[in-house]
Amino acid sequence: MSSTQDAIASAEAHSAHNYHPLPVVVSSADGAWMTDVEGRRYLDMLAGYSALNFGHGNRRLIEAAKAQLERVTLTSRAFHHDRFADFCERLAQLCGMEMVLPMNTGAEAVETAVKTARKWGYRVKGVPDGMAKIIVAANNFHGRTTTIISFSTDPEARADHGPYTPGFEIVPYGDLTAMEEAMTENTVAVLLEPIQGEAGVLVPPPGYLPAVRELTRRRDVLFIADEIQSGLGRTGRTFACEHEGVVPDMYLLGKALGGGVVPVSAVVSSAAVLGVHRPGEHGSTFGGNPLACAVALEVVAMLRTGEYQQRAAELGDHLHHELGLMVGGGAVEAVRGRGLWAGVDVVPALGTGREISERLMERGVLVKDTHGSTIRIAPPLVISKEDLDWGLEQLRQVLR
Repeated sequence: MSSTQDAIASAEAHSAHNYHPLPVVVSSADGAWMTDVEGRRYLDMLAGYSALNFGHGNRRLIEAAKAQLERVTLTSRAFHHDRFADFCERLAQLCGMEMVLPMNTGAEAVETAVKTARKWGYRVKGVPDGMAKIIVAANNFHGRTTTIISFSTDPEARADHGPYTPGFEIVPYGDLTAMEEAMTENTVAVLLEPIQGEAGVLVPPPGYLPAVRELTRRRDVLFIADEIQSGLGRTGRTFACEHEGVVPDMYLLGKALGGGVVPVSAVVSSAAVLGVHRPGEHGSTFGGNPLACAVALEVVAMLRTGEYQQRAAELGDHLHHELGLMVGGGAVEAVRGRGLWAGVDVVPALGTGREISERLMERGVLVKDTHGSTIRIAPPLVISKEDLDWGLEQLRQVLR
């Protein structure tokens, strides 16, 4: 067997089959390109589901990590360390908020938000104990913990994991009337993705997010924006909510916050909301560790210049123009998204999303499927226009 086949066979034999990766074994990567164990190069058009917004091996992020590795990597939250305060202050400023509660993974940020919203509901809003409700949208993807999959409508994520956590009301995405009808005096929060990534990069109807903002403010309910995939430059703005002029009560961040180097996530909100936590009630040994803070501080500094957001906006316009030309020609049914992020619905007769992804892999382009015949395109924000065009040409060839 080849080294690729050896590695895949070993992985199949010794790791749980909770993923179904494409049959490529990456050994190195730089910028928007990855190289497999046999030396073949691939254009990365997925960017780790937006975790690699700044590309593979970004020198600023690698140098920040290396410098911190020589100093201190972990103290736990039992002690202060000299990167923590700067990280919290600068991330809060980037978000236009006051406080940060750092965690590690996106799912941890969502779990933290759920706990925070409930605690705020009991201690501030006056909801009777044990009665707090959170409204979420159908087809959401917020993670895979037991609580989070309890309000998933994806059978693959949810099946055989019960009993499920109560306290959630699911309404159709983009349906304000359904949301208002689901809202009661015990509703403490609305948790939404400003763009639903796993569902196929679904953009809500114009005016929906501002209407949700107005409704939640009027009913004294927290608006929580899960920007773990959509935030930090991906859509051409720092946050996807900005496209509609919306500022939520709470941002949930992850993926790109760690620069593709270390897992970093954060809940960012006001002092009135995050101030409900008291010592010992919630925590994480690795949350806000020195190495994570050093890398995330560099991410924040890079985003403060606006250059990555502008690049995502300009290249995103080009991406959507080129993808739009493919619609209606018998190969592509629809294209959705914002910035350097697109969901492409391929005509089912041409193959499943998995099959299209495999054909693209054979031509040196890596994407990933989602439901049915939909593929997701989300290259690193550092991709060149020439490489982007080359990748799109490979898609055209596959669809022919």
